[in-house]
Amino acid sequence: MNTKNDVRAAPKATKAALVKRPGDKPIVLVGLMGAGKSSVGRRLAQELGLPFKDADAEIEAAANLSIPEFFELHGEPAFREGERKVIARLLKEPRHVLATGGGAFLDTKTQALIAKKGCSIWLRAELDILYKRCMKRNNRPLLKGGNPKAVLKKLMDERYPVYAKADITIDSGEGPHEIVVAKIIAALSSLKV
Repeated sequence: MNTKNDVRAAPKATKAALVKRPGDKPIVLVGLMGAGKSSVGRRLAQELGLPFKDADAEIEAAANLSIPEFFELHGEPAFREGERKVIARLLKEPRHVLATGGGAFLDTKTQALIAKKGCSIWLRAELDILYKRCMKRNNRPLLKGGNPKAVLKKLMDERYPVYAKADITIDSGEGPHEIVVAKIIAALSSLKV
């Protein structure tokens, strides 16, 4: 699927079948910051006609604080606990597309919840792509100290083996998000119900 025509033509019948399958679990996107979980997630939800949820936005609404403010006031352990509770609540809702924060899947309890109640998709990206995307926004708490590219490389080394436990792995490259969405739809359609 290298052209836009392929991307748009291939999924029509597949999309309808995916949305109508009874008992399907929420689709949970995991991966490092900058992998495209929120942007791809919104487009995927739109393509499938499903609601989109962003775990970080839900956490911010529940805490009445931005993620950086939460980290600063309460620290990462408290954030991960709140994140786990929010994700557990969201996984009880009818089928939707859920974008999680970069560290969510690292928490073993959150990972177990996602494995039981969701279908996890790791959006994998190369270092240069992550760096380029992350530098567009200055609100990443884990990139505040030190060299951001070195921090991202360290996070990749630590987290990629954990993300690899996801049900599906999709490469998120520099091309249009529609290509990634088409890859996800194709991968989901090949799963057994």
